[in-house]
Amino acid sequence: MTGRPADGGGGTTGPGASHGAGGTGAGADRSAGGTGAGRGALLVVGDVVTDVVAVHPEPLAPGTDTAARIRTLPGGAGANAACWAARTGTAEVRLLARVGAESAPWHERALRDAGVRPRLVVDPAEPTGTVVALVGKDAERTFLTDSGASLRLSPADWAPELLDGVAHLHLSGYLFFAGSSRELALVALRAAVARGVPVSVDPASAGFLAALGPGRFLDAVAGAAVLLPNEDEARLLAGLPEPAGVGRAAAALSLRVPLVVVTRGAAGALVAERGRITAEVEAAPAEAVDSTGAGDAFTGGFLAARLGGAGPAEAARAGCRAASAAVTRLGGRPG
Repeated sequence: MTGRPADGGGGTTGPGASHGAGGTGAGADRSAGGTGAGRGALLVVGDVVTDVVAVHPEPLAPGTDTAARIRTLPGGAGANAACWAARTGTAEVRLLARVGAESAPWHERALRDAGVRPRLVVDPAEPTGTVVALVGKDAERTFLTDSGASLRLSPADWAPELLDGVAHLHLSGYLFFAGSSRELALVALRAAVARGVPVSVDPASAGFLAALGPGRFLDAVAGAAVLLPNEDEARLLAGLPEPAGVGRAAAALSLRVPLVVVTRGAAGALVAERGRITAEVEAAPAEAVDSTGAGDAFTGGFLAARLGGAGPAEAARAGCRAASAAVTRLGGRPG
């Protein structure tokens, strides 16, 4: 199924513009990460970037040419998750992000075509963020990241009415890795908690997490109802050494955040609630071409299912199905 059309209330704005989103109160199930069926929209606050994906079947050859298939595609963890949520669920999906003027119309059109209602703030100084994804024969990817305008979101880009009609708020973890966007994320998180709107966070990057500090990140996301790390991020946040079982990490983190869902690639996902593992979910089979955006697809599928009334294990299975679909195509968005 596809999401609702991107009609009304969206659009590209300049810095400091009003962000009225329309709608009524949230009316959601307030249990850990619960959202209730058909009672409100999903608001994603995150990043929109331009992905340059280079698939090279042979190892990189330093100092000379390596044959590759290269595509320029719309991306960004927050935007990707929003698009997958719109594709796999029935709730309205909205996105707040910041882009450069040079590609704002292209990104807005791509989001609307995916069924997302975008609220894109155009940055007056920086271009849209760019990520170069190097994808090897095993479909694993290495990222070169220029955040550009994406992490220049600020509290000035937020307005309380953005939560009108919203049943769940999702924050891309990338927001927490720069001062301005971290302030915006904290404002949005606190506003949602004050309204009783559940909040989810995906930690986004083990490398950036290590630089910021796991404790600092966990303190920043206090009040969130759902945490969606991958295995490396879960171990790092839990302070466990590499050989430690990911189940221990998930259980430990669920004492800080009520619902923790750890993505494990081809091994599926683990669900932990309040200190214990409550479900182990297998991945759906797929012939992997590019793993870029698989975690974002999981997030989108998981949140769409939760908005549809699914429990954590059922929602994790929906996330795994979306992730398996994502790895069969280039880039991080659904077709």
